[in-house]
Amino acid sequence: MSTPGYELCLERIYKLGRFGIKLGLDTISNILSQLDAPQNKYHTVHIAGTNGKGSTAACISSILSAAGFTTGTYTSPHLVRFNERICINGQQISDEDVVRAYEAVNAADTGSRRATFFEIVTAMAFYHFAQKKVEWAVIETGMGGRFDATNIIRPKVSVITNLCLEHTDYLGHTIRDLAREKGGIIKPGVPAVTAVSQASGIEKLTMIAQERRADLYRFKKEFSLRKTPGRPTYNYKGIYQNFKALTKPLPGEHQRENLSLALAASELIFEQNKGSDPRYDLTMENIHQGLARVKWPGRLEKIMDHPLVILDGAHNYKASALLGKYLTQTLGNKKLTLVIGILDDKPYESMLKQLLPRAQRLIVTKAKINRSIEPEVLSAAARKIFQGDLQVIEDVKEAISHAISISCDNDAVCIAGSLYVVGEAKEKFDMV
Repeated sequence: MSTPGYELCLERIYKLGRFGIKLGLDTISNILSQLDAPQNKYHTVHIAGTNGKGSTAACISSILSAAGFTTGTYTSPHLVRFNERICINGQQISDEDVVRAYEAVNAADTGSRRATFFEIVTAMAFYHFAQKKVEWAVIETGMGGRFDATNIIRPKVSVITNLCLEHTDYLGHTIRDLAREKGGIIKPGVPAVTAVSQASGIEKLTMIAQERRADLYRFKKEFSLRKTPGRPTYNYKGIYQNFKALTKPLPGEHQRENLSLALAASELIFEQNKGSDPRYDLTMENIHQGLARVKWPGRLEKIMDHPLVILDGAHNYKASALLGKYLTQTLGNKKLTLVIGILDDKPYESMLKQLLPRAQRLIVTKAKINRSIEPEVLSAAARKIFQGDLQVIEDVKEAISHAISISCDNDAVCIAGSLYVVGEAKEKFDMV
């Protein structure tokens, strides 16, 4: 069979999305065993949680790269290009390597159940990292943790960011249920760090960690990050080390939590391997260099200044609450136009309540993915609580163009509600 081109390769991968979500490790285990277990050929960090996984992964990867390690990062979803999911030292996988990885993984997909989209892509990432001889890989779960395809790895450190009810059909209807699923990434004897705050969640994670004889370190208990009095910097008080005058690499106060998790995870990585390699010396220089290189698009990302245009995925209740708070605290007297599209498995009414109070104008739109809420449904829900100017413009790019055209230089436009909406927005601005 001839080698498929990049576009044909992606077409075949995306078609797998029709088969939906199938939780379990048998299929990916079979694929990886036929590929000589690539996931065991480098060290890994595993990250689960509701929000902040990508930001935390970006920070850990950047610190490891700054220390001199060849570092892979696997995240999802992508915003514009598929290749964003699989990176080494901040560089996306090439189109040619996407094809090579897909061919290898597809040939190994011989089990009784064919692999899903996420299983194939996860195996591609693991295979690519082994081929390129990465030393560390930072791996973000797709959904949940216990039966997530990524949970085939045995990491050096596990990270659980925070908990907010999501995907209840798969992950359960309580925080305790959710903690059981996310806590499934904690491995015997492997330390874990977490920013989970709910009592029932912490209780469950503690129980799992104790059963597996794994040390569990908590944000605000064993490590913390506080603002430097009178300065725009932060001081980190850690498990083994303290770092002063750090610059938070990503906007939003919620990133304080994600940065703290990344620093705690980095401490554990470097402490475990201290003395085995001179690179395992976590210095202020490593930290500053690493944080200076951190990029995580589509999360409070400023695209324009006049008018101010901000992109933020804000794809669930907690993320929309954080965005609503950020807009209220930072926009001052700017008139805000909110461009929003939400997926049909999200609590859209409660999300709107978090985002609409600061907006004067609202444009309801719809990402091209078939899981998008119809604009008529979303606008009807918005009209119940929003008295300002409301328009429906289904095409995301047209909605953004209109929002900018009706805004003055001192106004603001925020595009939010879904990473798919933000992805289409990124595509528009990248074309300008």
